Amino acid sequence: MASVLAALGMSGAGRLHRDALVVDLHADTLLHVADAGRRFGVRSRTGHVDLPRLREGGVDVQVFAVYVAPRYAPTGGHRRAIQLLDAFDREAGVSGRVVLCTTVEQIRTAAATGKLAAVLSIENGEAIGDRPERLDGFWRRGVRIMSLTWNGSNRLADGVGGTEHGGLSALGRRVLQRMQRLGMVVDVSHLSEAAFWQVLEATRGPIVATHSNAAAVHPHRRNLTNDQLRAIGRRGGVVGVNFYPEFLGGDTVEHVLHHVDHMLRVMGPDHVALGTDYDGIGRTPRGLEDVSRMPHLTEAMIRRGYAPEVVRKILGENALRVFRQVWGR
Repeated sequence: MASVLAALGMSGAGRLHRDALVVDLHADTLLHVADAGRRFGVRSRTGHVDLPRLREGGVDVQVFAVYVAPRYAPTGGHRRAIQLLDAFDREAGVSGRVVLCTTVEQIRTAAATGKLAAVLSIENGEAIGDRPERLDGFWRRGVRIMSLTWNGSNRLADGVGGTEHGGLSALGRRVLQRMQRLGMVVDVSHLSEAAFWQVLEATRGPIVATHSNAAAVHPHRRNLTNDQLRAIGRRGGVVGVNFYPEFLGGDTVEHVLHHVDHMLRVMGPDHVALGTDYDGIGRTPRGLEDVSRMPHLTEAMIRRGYAPEVVRKILGENALRVFRQVWGR
């Protein structure tokens, strides 16, 4: 069966998608690599992401989440994060086609040589426990993005379902300071609204929500209000649109575009990105069943009348700009 990108051929959408640097800000594939033995280089019959399907989908940069589930707290979070990082290193080494990137220059070089540019992101600050200095070790392992929480409260902050700290804890503030000194991107996905605003007060420069949607389009607790979207935009950050139907309010490509449309109106074209949540979601929109189908989204954006330069920003340029600003190169 021909890939979606091959089927689009030299159409306007096909050329644009092929020429763009396409960035997905969030996938949970490492869970499947570590726990179920999925191989990066082998096309899987399950899940959403592997190298053959990334190639078919024209995705150049994949942010791999190092997700520490709450059950590993309070004593096993750091060990679990190391386990996932070790799984990444093994599979990247075996495949020979995955390059861990910590600069935008490395990302562009990897894409130009036909390799997948991988970026590592910790999801849930339980990975560091109560020791902010562990961030330095993760930095040396190549981690360049981190979110403080998952859905509940932890030692750093409250998630969307937590109220323990009324936002950030004192430890969470120290962690944010260390992240900023290192040049690590702060991810505000999963934070409670109180914690979100306190993170903005405690930080400077761009922040991101790697995999979140618009609450005004669909009122789910994991989605962001217009005020939150505007605040991220004012700081120069981006929001990666999440493909989970429960967050979208439906299961079609059009439902994805409803959120993109709204974010473009509220934040402007420089602040919208993609954060699929592939391999972390049980259902996907029809037409975006896995990463190989990503060109369908580009085709839909072109059909909707988005200017090519706006599509390129959403596909990857906005995310790369934030990386360069925060990482410094």
